[in-house]
Amino acid sequence: MLSLKAATFLNCEEKNEFFSLQRRRWPAAVGSATINCCCAAERQRKEERLISSRGVTMESMMKERRGDNASVLDLDSKSTVGGGVEDAYGEDRATEEQVVTPWTISVASGYSLLRDPHHNKGLAFTEKERDAHYLRGLLPPVCITQELQEKKIMNSLRQYQVPLQRYVALMDLQERNERLFYKLLIDNVEELLPVVYTPTVGEACQKYGCIFRRPQGLYISLKEKGKILEVLKNWPERSIQVIVVTDGERILGLGDLGCQGMGIPVGKLSLYTALGGIRPSACLPITIDVGTNNEQLLNDEFYIGLRQKRATGQEYAELLHEFMTAVKQNYGEKVLIQFEDFANHNAFELLAKYSTSYLVFNDDIQGTASVVLAGLVAALKLVGGTLAEHTFLFLGAGEAGTGIAELIALEMSKQTKAPVTETRKKIWLVDSKGLIVNSRKESLQHFKKPWAHDHEPVKTLLDAVKAIKPTVLIGTSGVGGTFTKEVVEAMASFNEKPIILALSNPTSQSECTAEEAYTWTKGRAIFASGSPFDPVEYNGKVFVPGQSNNAYIFPGFGLGLIISGAIRVHDDMLLAASEALASQVTEENFKNRLIYPPFTNIRKISAQIAAKVAAKAYELGVATRLPRPENLVKYAESCMYTPVYRTYR
Repeated sequence: MLSLKAATFLNCEEKNEFFSLQRRRWPAAVGSATINCCCAAERQRKEERLISSRGVTMESMMKERRGDNASVLDLDSKSTVGGGVEDAYGEDRATEEQVVTPWTISVASGYSLLRDPHHNKGLAFTEKERDAHYLRGLLPPVCITQELQEKKIMNSLRQYQVPLQRYVALMDLQERNERLFYKLLIDNVEELLPVVYTPTVGEACQKYGCIFRRPQGLYISLKEKGKILEVLKNWPERSIQVIVVTDGERILGLGDLGCQGMGIPVGKLSLYTALGGIRPSACLPITIDVGTNNEQLLNDEFYIGLRQKRATGQEYAELLHEFMTAVKQNYGEKVLIQFEDFANHNAFELLAKYSTSYLVFNDDIQGTASVVLAGLVAALKLVGGTLAEHTFLFLGAGEAGTGIAELIALEMSKQTKAPVTETRKKIWLVDSKGLIVNSRKESLQHFKKPWAHDHEPVKTLLDAVKAIKPTVLIGTSGVGGTFTKEVVEAMASFNEKPIILALSNPTSQSECTAEEAYTWTKGRAIFASGSPFDPVEYNGKVFVPGQSNNAYIFPGFGLGLIISGAIRVHDDMLLAASEALASQVTEENFKNRLIYPPFTNIRKISAQIAAKVAAKAYELGVATRLPRPENLVKYAESCMYTPVYRTYR
């Protein structure tokens, strides 16, 4: 059954005739009220459902009207983008030079066009477009280019001294002019990434109740239990390819922010579009609100979520299962569901429960692991040796820590042909109670048990460093300042080039700063962090710290799943993504002791990652887009959304 989105190819006369014919055929279902193509969206959706329930399609009506087998809805084989989601508006098939029609429910024009962020171009509307779409008098007379608009916005953003002000200004731009927002983000990614993503997004979530203006995604709370499918259908877009969902219980290193965690899915999906080229209309941010245990939020008059303690146990599980079932029913099997910032106990359980029957991905467990592994593979060119020849010590044994550890073990197993149970012995974890050892095994959570090795109990990180003598120290604790001077100096005492990764977000929660790492190791550290740090000068030399940012991986990873039509995520895909990212680090980067490439080339990097992930999907037999494209890199690049303004008819 075709949706009304496809009906936008019809003009007003055809659409009115369609509804008129259906009333004659099914008067009891449709009723006698007159509908035209400019009525409210909700009314048309109800009309469509009534007609659809009687088995009548607009396509069959139009074929009947024309008296032949042709239909305006018979699109050629190129009418689907990667993953099989129909591009009904033709935007992805059109080149930048081709003209497109600004469809909404009807052709957008006049004031409504200026209020539509998908099609609004502001002062960049040409004279011809202003005449054709009734914009005369609604805009000042000047016509400017998108490049000049971009320059103007960047000048304005740089006037703000507070990062949260920049965040709010960018969100306002996204709701006003979508293409200009993404053009701005793509062209200024290194400057704006810390604004739309970590660390600023953390503060935005903390204050989301105060800065909330209009919904940017779907809110599904306990109030919607039993009708989640109906809630999903309230979202205006139908062709969804990526969903990022959170329950807000563990936002970055900031803890339980409840419903205000929506800033994370919104930010992640902005990067899916800007860095990975997924169409904005194919992205859906979702927050599942089951309450919060944050007393400060519960007592905040501006809090926007449910004012109750978190639901747990069966009530929580039933809501999540209904959500997962409704997503597959509404969007199909190939929609990617990315779990984001769930607490440890739920994150592992959800991934284990749904990974065999849904296309699911946990960025905290799998995305973080993939980007860190890529950095470690690249770092080997600076320190020498293979992964199996190094010893790894983690501070933090939650989602990120155990996820990274497992992927490192898998890569070592792949390289050495040794079983994973053996390669795990090169990796040690420290949690809040000390080093994870066999004598603690009975009291450990299930996801920590594989990392319990034979060793006497060790209570502190410093003692663990001295006992294990790791070559790589990785922080995923979410507690700032835990890599103390004594810890870092101990690492430097038995490593010529100690690898120190302080990965916790936001910046305030980083285990140490870049300046501390370089100063305490006398400039010998190979350092990267989860949030960005400014360059550091030490002994007359400038060190540029790397950023082990998930944004390197998840946009390209998601694109690879979509262009191949993958139906499951496999660990080998994560390894392929890591290897693809590591291969993008150049000799020039290594000379500056960088283990990640600059973000300025991120879209090309994403295309390379997407190609490797897609290739692995075909190899594993989980890809459904056939035949396989000959050149996956070029195909990935061709599927990427570009935010350059289109010319309107």
